[in-house]
Amino acid sequence: MRTRQKDRDVPGPEAAWSEVAPGLWMGGHYWTDPRGELQAAVVGGEFDLVVSLFTRSGHGPAPGVEHIVAEIPDGPLSPGQIEAVQRLARTVAGAVRDGRRTLVRCHSGYNRSGLVVAQALVESGHEVGAAVALVRERRSPWALNNGTFVEYLTASLDVARLLTGLEPTPG
Repeated sequence: MRTRQKDRDVPGPEAAWSEVAPGLWMGGHYWTDPRGELQAAVVGGEFDLVVSLFTRSGHGPAPGVEHIVAEIPDGPLSPGQIEAVQRLARTVAGAVRDGRRTLVRCHSGYNRSGLVVAQALVESGHEVGAAVALVRERRSPWALNNGTFVEYLTASLDVARLLTGLEPTPG
């Protein structure tokens, strides 16, 4: 399965992870240091829950940290993948509400993690536009640069899931 689109010309994130809302962090497996060099973002015991939408061996988290792995592509999603995003967002919103430090991560911490974090913010009462803006303000202006993901959020994930499941009519 392809999990990252290689054709996007965006700078790497300047931090391994960023706090988007109290207790809710967004990040990746890689970040770019001040010299412009790619660095591994390795999670230890900093978080109570880590949700990985992309994985690489050796990137943590530490033993004993709850770790949910649900790899999804950085591109158009199937109805089942959108449903998985919804479940993860509800889990993340609940964990944050319960006071658990939560990290949602993907490759760079821009799109897949942005989709889940923005939806978790919506689940917690934010308007979609405000959730997207907060993700971009706190993580990077490049966060959620996948327009399809923003369209899913804007339409609502329920509607996006139904629409992606429609078969084109022969014509």
